[in-house]
Amino acid sequence: GEESLKDVTDSEQKRHKPPGEKKFICDHCDKRFSQSQHLKVHQRIHTGEKPYTCDHCSKRFSQSQHLKVHQRIHTGEKPYTCDHCSKRFSQSQHLKVHQRIHTGEKPYTCDHCSKRFSQSQHLKVHQRIHTGEKPYTCDHCSKRFSQSQYLKVHQRIHTGEKPYTCDHCSKRFSHQTCTISEEPEDEYRDGFSEEQLTESKKTPEKPHCSDQGEESLKDVTDSEQKRHKPPGEKTFICDHCDKRFSRLWTLKVHQRIHTGEKPYTCDHCSKRFSQSQKLKAHQRIHTGEKPYTCDHCGKRFSRSVSLKIHQHNHTGEKPYTCDHCGKRFSRSVSLKIHQHNHTGEKPYTCDHCGKRFSWSVSLKI
Repeated sequence: GEESLKDVTDSEQKRHKPPGEKKFICDHCDKRFSQSQHLKVHQRIHTGEKPYTCDHCSKRFSQSQHLKVHQRIHTGEKPYTCDHCSKRFSQSQHLKVHQRIHTGEKPYTCDHCSKRFSQSQHLKVHQRIHTGEKPYTCDHCSKRFSQSQYLKVHQRIHTGEKPYTCDHCSKRFSHQTCTISEEPEDEYRDGFSEEQLTESKKTPEKPHCSDQGEESLKDVTDSEQKRHKPPGEKTFICDHCDKRFSRLWTLKVHQRIHTGEKPYTCDHCSKRFSQSQKLKAHQRIHTGEKPYTCDHCGKRFSRSVSLKIHQHNHTGEKPYTCDHCGKRFSRSVSLKIHQHNHTGEKPYTCDHCGKRFSWSVSLKI
């Protein structure tokens, strides 16, 4: 073998390359290639050359294969079929990602918390929880977001856009809470009041709708009916206690009561929480941050609920009513303690003498 190699001409030696040898080098970045054609295609990244043009929309591409895949948008061609459910796709990569729904494969792992994902993009977005990165900025108020969809929904505060319409009563909404499959990030919640976030949930389970609204619901396709859930409908059921929820993310958060899962950890003291919002509120103990200010007296609070309770002192509002005697209270905890007078419940026990009390303060005296 060595002798025959010596006998070949210089020209033959030039044509003969051991498998894997990369003799073609990019002048721009020194990346190496085994074939000159591969180098040529690569260099278009640097030159910006896009020699292939779509006949339908004139969009240009650097590779013929990219053009071919793009044209399926116009032709509707979907040559790749899922063996499990027969769903069709225009790109093999899309099929590969889809099949993970059936196989349960999650090849991408977070370095911070070991949570696994089926798509690299989902991992990338998730990691922003740990890094604090918020690459999307609102042009109106400069508020920053970790996901483009959160920014898009937030901007409707400024534009007044309400693109979602209830088929039952034609009421319009700025966001569609039932489509959010994961727990909303704090930044998403911060864009809206709690009332806005639960606006569809507060609608009665049997809304008073016109006949026209009912007819329009009958006319939609089965697919559209499946996507649209009448306000208040609770289609997600807890396996542990059969409690029902209108949104998947609220079910997921609820289930942590049963599983004990606490995925959010405080950097200051390592205390763990089941919800990101609870972690955020807790961290203010360490930072001293008090972002909520009373309009009446200027007193500041670390939690919005604390501000709300405090404001009852100014307004005199007492929203909590005892079912037994009708007495009203400004705080739910005060009502709960009061109700022990009616029920006789004494949940607090002295460790020294075993005497029981209806509230913890009596125990400390």
